[in-house]
Amino acid sequence: MIKIGYSALFAMLMAVAVCSADQPPGFQTLEIGDAAPDFTLPGIDGRDWSLDDFSDGKILVVYFTSNHCPVCHAHDPRFMKLVREVEGRGVAVVAINPNSGDGLRPDELGYSKYDDSFEDMKPYAEEHGFTFPYLYDGETQVTAKRYGCLATPHVFVFDQQRKLRYKGRLDNSRYPDPATVESREARDAVLALLEGQPVPVAVTKPFGCSTKWREKIASVEEDQQRWETADVSLAQIDADGLSKLVKNPTDKYRLFNVWSTTCQPCIEEFPGLMQISRRMGLRNFELITISTDLPKNQDRVRAFLSAQRAVLPPRLKPSLEAEGREGNNYLFTDPDIDALIAALDPEWEGPEPHTVLVAPGGDIVFRHTGKMEASELLDTLLKIMSNTYLP
Repeated sequence: MIKIGYSALFAMLMAVAVCSADQPPGFQTLEIGDAAPDFTLPGIDGRDWSLDDFSDGKILVVYFTSNHCPVCHAHDPRFMKLVREVEGRGVAVVAINPNSGDGLRPDELGYSKYDDSFEDMKPYAEEHGFTFPYLYDGETQVTAKRYGCLATPHVFVFDQQRKLRYKGRLDNSRYPDPATVESREARDAVLALLEGQPVPVAVTKPFGCSTKWREKIASVEEDQQRWETADVSLAQIDADGLSKLVKNPTDKYRLFNVWSTTCQPCIEEFPGLMQISRRMGLRNFELITISTDLPKNQDRVRAFLSAQRAVLPPRLKPSLEAEGREGNNYLFTDPDIDALIAALDPEWEGPEPHTVLVAPGGDIVFRHTGKMEASELLDTLLKIMSNTYLP
């Protein structure tokens, strides 16, 4: 039996089984046999593309995908395998990003180093080896509404007359391992049409991250307001207390960062740490900051943390309460710095800032001394923790 953790449950909540009342104005549902709606959208290659640009294809595959979605991260390589399989057989392919970046909270980006902006589409496509146009619909989302894009990924396959013959998922697995795939409905549809045969299964339910409609902007703004006004905690901790945290008997990855208000590289690095903490707010992850400022300067530390919005992600509150903790920001109180080194990371030579990532069970799986760019740290975290859902 596969155990389903919070991340998988969150994905299931995003799975698409929604009624039309949940969709934005102008949303329509394409039925099998309907004509492909026209579109004119900008591509990452610097030109606009329309439906007529794909008229030479015997079959047209419209693949709605996105930069941020962990299900897309699992499916995109398998979609590329299908594209290579039918190369030269008259299959036209276009990918469309339906999402508005303004409709995404920071904590919805915890599985990607990219957001869903037009600017991030090009490096994402290059990383995944896209050989077809990748278009942006996030500005108006008219095309996504006309096609009835419920989620990313969502596949639509049209015949030579551009009549819809298949819509739904790429395959049945949300995981990246191809061995977990048991059915490949989109592939079956394409191959059947190429052979002049009826599509075996014409409709399936897409599974993935729900389309991020611009109508959601108001709730994103409310989330931002809550983050800007939330209380910031600061507690004292000694070597024994820190050692217990490092043992990490939880299912969370713990990122410890040692810093002080008198350390310029620490101050420069800190905003990036806050961005990562917020971005990873829906994952099994927590940032724990350890200030080495003198206890008499506690007010200065608290003021800095408040200015930096070192806020505890809401989802972590229950787990911290179960541990008897109020927050993730600490001021180290022992006078002996060797006690801090011994409790946190005996391989640390002492300079600040120092960062370690502790896996569930207490093993240090990453360490770095000195200032680290947020993009580099995020990339490291995603490689260790995965940018897809795992069984």
